[in-house]
This record gives sequence, C-alpha cells and structure tokens, in this order.
Amino acid sequence: MVLSAGTRAAGALAALSLSTFAFVTTETLPIGLLLMIAEDLGTSESAVGTLVTVYGLIVVVASVPLTLLARRVPRRHLLAGLLVVFVLANLVSAAAQSYALLLVARAAVALSQAVFWSIAAPTAAGLYPPRLRGRVIAVLFAGPAVASIAGIPAGTWLGQQTDWRVPFAVLSGIGVLALLAIVVLLPTTPPESGHAARGVSPDARRYWLLVVATALAIAGAFTSFTFIAPFLTDVSGFAAAALGPLLLVRGVVGIAGTALGGSLADRWPQVAMTAPIALQAASFLGLYVLGTAPVAAVAFVGLSGLAMAGLTTALSSQVLQVAPGRTDIASAGSSTAFNVGITLGALLGSVLLPAFGVRSTMLAGGLLSLAALVALAVEPLLARAQARASSTEATLNQAHAPMTAAKVSSQTPPGTNERRPIR
Repeated sequence: MVLSAGTRAAGALAALSLSTFAFVTTETLPIGLLLMIAEDLGTSESAVGTLVTVYGLIVVVASVPLTLLARRVPRRHLLAGLLVVFVLANLVSAAAQSYALLLVARAAVALSQAVFWSIAAPTAAGLYPPRLRGRVIAVLFAGPAVASIAGIPAGTWLGQQTDWRVPFAVLSGIGVLALLAIVVLLPTTPPESGHAARGVSPDARRYWLLVVATALAIAGAFTSFTFIAPFLTDVSGFAAAALGPLLLVRGVVGIAGTALGGSLADRWPQVAMTAPIALQAASFLGLYVLGTAPVAAVAFVGLSGLAMAGLTTALSSQVLQVAPGRTDIASAGSSTAFNVGITLGALLGSVLLPAFGVRSTMLAGGLLSLAALVALAVEPLLARAQARASSTEATLNQAHAPMTAAKVSSQTPPGTNERRPIR
C-alpha cells in the first residue's frame, strides 16, 4: 500500500507530537515517583529530586553545542537516533539497581532531548506549507499539553499501582512506536533543504528579543506555578484533595490555548505572542490581589494555563520566522532560554517563599511577565524600522541605477563594442 504525501506528513507530525509527549513525561516523572524511588534505591528524597534538576541543566548546557555538531545529519536519521537513545535509556532506568546508574540513564535521555527540541519544530514545519506553520506547531505542542494533564499523572498512578520502574518501561515502548513511525513516514532530506530550514525574515535583533522575552515569561510562569499548590491551599482555602481537579482544569484549558495560539500565529503573529504574556501577567497579579476568593482563584489558574500553552506555541512559531540563520540553531537557543527560565523561576520562588510568603511568588511572576511584555513591545518597532530601511535602500538603488548606467555609457570610447577584423 502506497501512502499519499498528505497521509505521510500527518503520520510524521503525529509521531513527532507523540515524541514530545514522551520526552516531557519522562523529564518530570521522578517527581511523582520520588518516595518510591528513594526507598527502593536507598537514597534520599532530595537526591531523587536532583534527577529532575540535573536533567534540566543538561538540556540548558547541551542544546546549542550538540545541535551544531549534528547540523549536517538528515533529520530522519537524527530523530531516529535520538529516539533510539530515549528507548534504551528508559529501559536502563527501568532496570537500574543503583542511584548512580539511574542518574546516568537520565542524563542520556536529557542529551537526546536537548537536540530533539532544537529540530522538532523546524522538521514539523517543513512537512506543510508556510501558511499552516502556526497550526502545525500547535499540533506538535499538543504532546506536552497532554503530558501535563494525562502522561505525568498516569505515570505516577501506574507506578503507585505496580512499581516505579513500570512507567519508564512503558515510556520506552511509546518511544518505539514514535521511532517506527518516523523511520517509515518522515522523508530523508538534507538538513538545509526546505522552507523551514532558514528564517523567513531573518533578523538577529528581533530573534534575541524573543529569546529574552521567552526567558522572562517562562521564569515568571515557573516562579508562580511551581508553588501553586501551597497558594491554593493556604491562600485560597482549597482542600488538598481539590488540587488534582484544579490542575486538571488548567491542563484541559491549556490544550485549548495550544490550538488558539497556533491559529493566531498564522494570522496575527504579534497578537499571538503579546496576548498570552499579557494574560499571564493578569492571571498572576490577579491571584496576588484576589486569590483569597476561591472562584477568582479557579478562573485565574485556568487563564494562566491558557496563556502558557498559547505562548509556547506562538514563540516557537515566531522563532522560525525571524531566525537569523538556521532554524535548528535558533530553536536550540530558544529551548535554552526556556529551560533557563524554568530553572531561574523555580529558584526565585524558592527564595521568596520562606522570606515573604507564597503570595509573593504570584507578584513576582506577574512582574516578570510584564517585563517580558515590554521586551516584546520593542520587537514590532524593530520590524518596522527594518522595513523602512529596506524600502529606503531599494529606492536609493533604483535611483542610482540609471545614473550608473549613464556614467558607464559616457566613459565608453566610440567603437569599443564594434568587432575588429581578424588580422
């Protein structure tokens, strides 16, 4: 049976989205299994928590260097290799009898994820016409959205019902499915071919503004969201049993935000970026001011999930637009900024919590989001300035061309272009 080009593209995109689901679930799964892993391996709970911290730090440090090293490898081959590492490393995690071996296996998955996030968006975007880029990125990022509301809770539940090793084995199996689909369906093309390999409107200044805005916005998100559980119980007055349903609501709303962000990115890219950040700032500042009211707290928590999902999709799409060179390297820089934001946000929140109370984390998250909004406000100004400069240059070139032609003509001796007889 010969599959059509559209069917192959849809299958490859689904496999990439499934891969993002698997990577995101793997990254944070030890949080839900922390007590079981610590008891089984005879180590401390803080040491198990380090499995997540070290994972994130490896992604931060390795994304750009490893992407540069792999820049000449065809995407189908590279993605297949990364998923092979993912599958094997998760099998090692499932079989690990010591903390050291588990840490090494987690480091291997983190290294594969560092490159995967750099090439996933350009690869997915290259499967479809440029006019659909935002919606394609939305499908890709549906994987992390589903991981947050289903993958991580399901993995935690499965580990509690069986053994903490079982979820890692299941994730390895999911990786095998994604690997087979990519090997069969993704075309083998040179890394630099296709419209998604380079930025559509390259601009180094706009790109770096996006990187800064990403780091600030994500730092704001994780300064607040890392401590949303104690905020909802201590400030909003919810029972601990209500936290799961509340976070589920946030995750479901996040899926809608992913779809909305992708649609807006294709039509109004600037709105697609600024609106989620403004909504995020309003959500966290609203929690700071009105978080004692349970109804308001539920509304703002849901809006923060909508904002975060829409922001991730829109920023990833815009990076492909303004990348100053290759989009995989630009995506690696954006991924680094994202993970820096996660790390700094969680660190800032952990400092504010004991010193000023949990409400201060919402205020800090809102202020950092406003700072990201200011950074993005500069981006369209640069775009207009670049457009004016290009227009002026084009006008000057048109005016200069006839003068140059006339000058050359006046300096040409008579008969220069006549053919001379052969002697």
